[in-house]
Amino acid sequence: MPELPEMETYRQLLIPRLAGKAVTGVQIEREKSINVPAADFTAAVLGVRVQGISRRAKHLLFHMEQNRVLLLHLMLGGAMVWGTPEERPNRTVQVELAFGGDRLYFIGLRLGYLHLHQEEEAVRLLRKLGPEPFDPAFTEREFIGLFGQKRGYLKTALVDQSVLSGIGNCYSDEICFTAGILPQRKLDSLSEEELVRLFQAMRSTLSEAASHGGYMDIPLFKGDTLTGGFDPLCRVYDREGEPCVRCGTAIARVDFASKKSFSCPGCQH
Repeated sequence: MPELPEMETYRQLLIPRLAGKAVTGVQIEREKSINVPAADFTAAVLGVRVQGISRRAKHLLFHMEQNRVLLLHLMLGGAMVWGTPEERPNRTVQVELAFGGDRLYFIGLRLGYLHLHQEEEAVRLLRKLGPEPFDPAFTEREFIGLFGQKRGYLKTALVDQSVLSGIGNCYSDEICFTAGILPQRKLDSLSEEELVRLFQAMRSTLSEAASHGGYMDIPLFKGDTLTGGFDPLCRVYDREGEPCVRCGTAIARVDFASKKSFSCPGCQH
């Protein structure tokens, strides 16, 4: 599932391609991927310009004229491709938006969605999410206070979007590895020093991942060399059996709380 670094990569790459451009065509192949009838969706966005793109947690918000927002969540298996009709991906396209000679293809939206909202409604829907990891107001002390009052497993809290937004299976494991802490640790067993390490690991891991384009391996457009650049840099996620880059111990997969998790039993404690 695309997480914060993947959605931030999409945002940065799409802004110069979409900002100021009007939607010139709409094609809906799967009406369940949107939240209003296809005819109403088309009428609402056709001819309307994209004023900007923002990100909140794992969502992208396409801010349109007339106080409208297209709220995107790719969920599991979703992706976007930007290109000409000749570059249409060889996959089922659920929604297609045309911008002159180019298209933005939304693929894999079996669970994901592209919903149309008024700006105020989109803000209200996202209000339930936890703080952004890079929000300047979300300080080390705020992090310690937030996690210090929770119970349960560390990984469960890291991926809970109501606790902290934007982190999923991949980066929760990578953050725990960087901090040297096992993801199956109970929160009430963590010391303040360990929580500080987790906060610092969260910031450094997500920054590194975003600067390398995240781990998704589907290029956004032809010639895209950024998207997916972090995949070979993952230290533990999906690396079961491989030697730890820090101590050489074989990376282990441990499933708990209905989630798969990868860690090093040699140098994570």
